Amino acid sequence: MKRILFISIVMMMFSSGLSKAQMTVHKMIHAGYVYQNQSFGELGGRLLFLNNDDIIYRLGASALMGVANSKFAVMPKVQGDILINFERNVDFYHAYYFLAGAEMTTKYIAPKIGATLFGIVDVTGGYAFPIDKDGINGKELKGLNFNFTLNLPLVMLHDLTKK
Repeated sequence: MKRILFISIVMMMFSSGLSKAQMTVHKMIHAGYVYQNQSFGELGGRLLFLNNDDIIYRLGASALMGVANSKFAVMPKVQGDILINFERNVDFYHAYYFLAGAEMTTKYIAPKIGATLFGIVDVTGGYAFPIDKDGINGKELKGLNFNFTLNLPLVMLHDLTKK
């Protein structure tokens, strides 16, 4: 009986070490400011995928809205980010993350790097490579860009609206 119990415990420990944790998905909305040879407001949604909180993946889609050459313009944008922080033994566990990613619109593709505070406030910069030489309303979108974004998890918004 002791032998069976011992084998069972060893098997449980061995199998739990081989099992993989499930990836959890969190929905977020985000709003922000984008400068790409022109100022744009940004509004969209993101999915945050995490297995552990050392590496986090985000996928999103949004609309960039602004005025280019005295005409209002709207551009769709898709983006993917990886948030990384392997720091241990700090008071605010994983308060900030290094961020690397890329964004793509119908007018340009831009790799970017930056930082995020708690995954809520992002500050990034990158360089845009134009896809469409005509640009938006005649203005070509290329060169250095800057992004400032506020991410709001839908769970947090739901909790705030509860009475």
